[in-house]
Amino acid sequence: MATMESLIGLVNRIQRACTVLGDHGGEGMSLWEALPSVAVVGGQSSGKSSVLESVVGRDFLPRGSGIVTRRPLVLQLHKIEGQSEYAEFLHAPKKRFSDFAAVRKEIADETDRITGKSKQISNIPIHLSIYSPNVVNLTLIDLPGLTKVAVEGQSESIVEDIEMMVRSYVEKPNCIILAISPANQDIATSDAIKIAREVDPTGERTFGVLTKLDLMDKGTNALDVLEGRAYRLQHPWVGIVNRSQADINKNVNMTSARQKEIEYFESSPEYGHLAHKMGSEYLAKLLSQHLEVVIRQRIPSIIALINKTIDELNAELDRIGRPIGVDGGAQLYTILQMCRAFDRIFKEHLDGGRPGGDRIYGVFDHQLPAALKKLPLDRHLSQNNVRKVISEADGYQPHLIAPEQGYRRLIDGSLGFFKGPAEASVDAVHFVLKELVRKSIAATEELKRFPTLQSDIAAAANDALEKFRDESRKTVLRLVDMESSYLTVEFFRKLQTEPEKTPNSAGPNADRYTDNHLRRIGTNVTAYINMVCDTLKNTIPKAVVFCQVREAKRSLLNQFYAQIGRREKEQLGKMLDEDPSLMEKRETIAKRLELYKSARDEIDSVAWK
Repeated sequence: MATMESLIGLVNRIQRACTVLGDHGGEGMSLWEALPSVAVVGGQSSGKSSVLESVVGRDFLPRGSGIVTRRPLVLQLHKIEGQSEYAEFLHAPKKRFSDFAAVRKEIADETDRITGKSKQISNIPIHLSIYSPNVVNLTLIDLPGLTKVAVEGQSESIVEDIEMMVRSYVEKPNCIILAISPANQDIATSDAIKIAREVDPTGERTFGVLTKLDLMDKGTNALDVLEGRAYRLQHPWVGIVNRSQADINKNVNMTSARQKEIEYFESSPEYGHLAHKMGSEYLAKLLSQHLEVVIRQRIPSIIALINKTIDELNAELDRIGRPIGVDGGAQLYTILQMCRAFDRIFKEHLDGGRPGGDRIYGVFDHQLPAALKKLPLDRHLSQNNVRKVISEADGYQPHLIAPEQGYRRLIDGSLGFFKGPAEASVDAVHFVLKELVRKSIAATEELKRFPTLQSDIAAAANDALEKFRDESRKTVLRLVDMESSYLTVEFFRKLQTEPEKTPNSAGPNADRYTDNHLRRIGTNVTAYINMVCDTLKNTIPKAVVFCQVREAKRSLLNQFYAQIGRREKEQLGKMLDEDPSLMEKRETIAKRLELYKSARDEIDSVAWK
């Protein structure tokens, strides 16, 4: 089996890595929370800070009256080889403290940075790591002391605020509670025991620590508590004798203080038989042994959480995109992949897999027929206009059989009206295609990380659509011109074309043609135009689809492909310039993924040796 030091040390390192990556707290259970830690709970002036300093073997915590601990202090102890001792703060990662008086000042300054010089509290923790050959691997969380009344300078809710903060830690099932109670007060009034009993009624997670044994009234002792008669816990009570204020004033070091503590218990007539289970050194070892047991019990659930989180992180990386290679070939491959993904979605819009393509059919089925119906043909083929056009076409000499020139002018004039709806259909389909390009880019998840490439693809696609529109416009106008350039002769051969002249038509003031004759010409032209209209209703959509839709599906990015194939690595790199926030997010996810994979492998390798 793995040694206790190696297993707890591994957990400590993982928690440290989680802290650096910010993988602690928040919604759900993080890996940091899944790993056991020890929360130090007690009332104000119960001796919490002194217990922590005794466990560490260093004088490093701020002291004073009232609330001294105003932010949670997450203290990670790392046992190392050698003789050097130093400390590091998460908020100052590049600074190493070997002077523990400076550590005390930094804790005070960092507390004030968030809470100010007031006596207010904050739930934002300070993270401190201490590396020493004289500590056991352990994570301890020093919480603000529980209090019963607010003092001057504190909000009225301070009592509830501190209790809520303490509960937020000790309610977690993986939190071991170190309940600190002073021996010179009735254990029944202990704030720490009260809250521990509420969140851990079975006492499975609670260790009781009795401080200030040396300050009890003469003739009294705390044996009923230490031996579990006054209040029984599943784990043994541990008595602690901290440095006195006089020792602190004389700068008695922690090594001497520990020795005095050992001597106190060994020479005590009341506690001598318990001396081997008393003191700060025993407490540290007891916590380490319990932590090892808890960690082994939690390994299956920890591994399950790690595997679940690894799957979630991999899925998130797939969603936002994996890191890309730095060489030109890899960059070009990535760009082509993005283009293919966009092109696939664009075609799905056109072919019906996604909404939008149906709007093109709407142009042909509704917009074009409606526009053709609104053409001013009635006005153009009115009797007065027919008379005017026929007369102008005949000139000084009236036609003999049928007014052919007049017919041609009336037909040409009518067909000219078709150019507007034809061009409008081209523009309407162009607008739909541009909108589908925009939607396709927005729907291409792979592109979201590359705003520059998004813009380049959009510009290239729109340039191609402009060319397709120009060609389509030329084609539909050519269709109209074709109808004008050669009329369908068979249509007119079937018509009766003999003019009906009035008896007075030769008179100088009479109309050149009868109304019936003019109406018949107008009717004939209208019939022909209607025939052409039916033809163009079918041929204009064919031309638009052939020139615009078909080409958009076939070659929307062909020119873009040719351009990027000639670009240098530096230019390709600029196209793959990502959103900085997305790059930062991916880097964070990648680091967390590496942490979780490493944690899984290390826990597997250490736990089952």
